[in-house]
Amino acid sequence: MDSPRPAGPADAFQTAETCWQKEYDARLGAARPVRNRSGIEVKALYTPRDWDGARYLDALGFPGQPPNTRGIYPTMHRGRAWTQRQLIGLGSPEDYNQRLHEILAAGGTAVQLVPCNSVFRGLDADQVDPVLLGTCGVVVNTVEDMEACLRGVPLEGVSVSLNDPSPFTLLAMLLALARRRGVARAAITGTSNQSDYISHFVANHMFFRLSLPGARRILADHVAFATRAVPGWNPVSVVGQHMQQAGATPAQTMAFTLSTAIQYAEDCIVRGLAPDAFLPRMTFFFDISISFFEEVAKFRAGRRLWSRITRERLGACDPRSWRFKFHGQTSGVDLTRQQPLNNVARATVQAMAGIFGGLQSLHTDAYDEAFGTPTAEAARVAVSTQNILREEAHLTDVIDPLGGSYYVERLTDQMEEEIGRTMAQVEAAGGMYAAVESGLVQKLIGESALAFQLQVESGEQTVVGVNAYPVQEASGPRLGQPRPDPTAIDTQLARLRAFKTARSGAAVTTALDALAAAAQDPGQNVFERVVGAAEAGATHGEIVAVLRREMGSGEPLVAV
Repeated sequence: MDSPRPAGPADAFQTAETCWQKEYDARLGAARPVRNRSGIEVKALYTPRDWDGARYLDALGFPGQPPNTRGIYPTMHRGRAWTQRQLIGLGSPEDYNQRLHEILAAGGTAVQLVPCNSVFRGLDADQVDPVLLGTCGVVVNTVEDMEACLRGVPLEGVSVSLNDPSPFTLLAMLLALARRRGVARAAITGTSNQSDYISHFVANHMFFRLSLPGARRILADHVAFATRAVPGWNPVSVVGQHMQQAGATPAQTMAFTLSTAIQYAEDCIVRGLAPDAFLPRMTFFFDISISFFEEVAKFRAGRRLWSRITRERLGACDPRSWRFKFHGQTSGVDLTRQQPLNNVARATVQAMAGIFGGLQSLHTDAYDEAFGTPTAEAARVAVSTQNILREEAHLTDVIDPLGGSYYVERLTDQMEEEIGRTMAQVEAAGGMYAAVESGLVQKLIGESALAFQLQVESGEQTVVGVNAYPVQEASGPRLGQPRPDPTAIDTQLARLRAFKTARSGAAVTTALDALAAAAQDPGQNVFERVVGAAEAGATHGEIVAVLRREMGSGEPLVAV
C-alpha cells in the first residue's frame, strides 16, 4: 500500500484558491459575467494560473527588443517622455497662431494643425458659405496661410503634424514655406497625420477629396517622395482613432489598423520600395477609451503583433522597422455634455492608459470638447493634465509598470487572440482594401456601435451624468469657443483673392497641367507634382480639383 503523498506548494495553492472561491461565491452568489468593450470576459481575480512568466522572453522580452511588448525603445519614457502634441484648429491662421503659441508656452512640445472642414473636403474658402469657415479647424488654402499659421515657429526645431487627407496639400505648402525660409527639407520633421485614406472612407466620412483608387495611388507616391526627399517625415499615420470613435471595439480597432498598415506596406512594396526604406517612418494614431486596462492591453498586444508582422510577413530586417510608434488621443466619444468638468477625470484616466500603454505622443482632450473647439481655459487644463501626469505623478519612473501583472499579461494575450480573429476575417475577404470595398469592415463596426449604445441605454454601461448620477444643470449659454469673428473671415477671404491676383497665372497653369499629366502617367510621382503646384502658387482647392477631375471623386462605401 502506497504511503500518502506529502502536501506540496501546488496542493497548498489549490486549497487556498478553493477556500477563496467558496467565500467569494457565498458573498456574491451567481454574479453575471463581466466583459470588457471587446467582449472578453474579465475574471474577479487573476493568479499565476493565468500567467506565470514561463514565456517571458517570447511574450514580453525587454524594452527595445522583440517582441517589443514592453516598449519600442530601451529607455522609453525614462529617456524621453512622450511628445505633447495638442490638436489645434481654430478660425483664421492668425487665430490658430495665437492659440499655438499659448499651447507651446503652457507645455506643448510639438505643432498639430487641424484644418477647417472645407479643407478636408478639398475646397478653398471662397467655395463654401463663409458662415461655415473656421468653425472646426483653421482655414489654410495657400502658402501664405501656412506662413501665418506658423509665424514665430522654427521649422527646423519643432515637429509638425498636419491633419490632412489625400493628396496632402498641407505638407506641400509646408515644404514651400520651408523653401521660402531657406530651411532644408532634410531638417523638416513631423507627420502626415490622417493620411490613412481607408479610415476616411470607412469611419470618418471625409472621403470627398478623391476616389478610393486615386487616394491609394497618391499615398504610395507620397511615401516614395517623402522617403527620398524628406527623410525626417512620417508620411503614413495609420488611424485607428476614426474606427474606434465610429464604434469599433478596442480589439477590432487594433485589428483593422494593423490590417490597414499591412495593406499600405504591401502597396509600397509593389510600388518598388524596400520594406526597411519606409517602415521606420510608418506611424499609428489611436483613440484611448476610458476602459483603462483594456486600452493598456490593446497597445501592448498591437506592439507585439506589429513586431512579428514586419519581420515575418513584410520581410523587414532593420529593428527600426519593427517599432510600433503611435500617437494617442484621449477619446472624445467618452466625453459628455452633461456635467462637463467630469471630462477632466475622464481625460486623465485615458491619458494614463495611453502612457502605461507606451505611447510616443499624446493629445489630451479639453473638458469642453463635447461642445466644439476648446476654449483657451479648457485647452490649458488639457495641457496641464499632461504636465501633472509627467512631472508630479512620476508616471515616467518605471518602464511598462503594469508588466508582470497577472491580469494585464493575461488580458494582453487575450486581446492578441481577439485581434488575430478579426484580422483573419479581413484576410479572408482579400485584405483591408477589398474588405472595405465590400462593406465588411463597416458592417462589423456598425454592429459593435449598436451593441455598445444598447448597453448605455439599458444602464449596463454606466456613463456618469448621463444614465447615472444626474444633476439639475442650469439652462442658458453653454460652454464652447464662440464662432470666428465674421470680420476675420472676411479678411481671410480678401487675402485669398489678393493672393490669386498677385501670383503668376502662367506658372500656376503650367504646374497644374504637369499635375494632371502625372495623374495619367503611372511612371510619374503625383505627389511630387503636388509640391510643385504649391510652390508655383496653386491653392489647395485648385490642386484637389485637378486631381478630382483626373482620378474621380470620393464616394461613400455603403455597408452591405
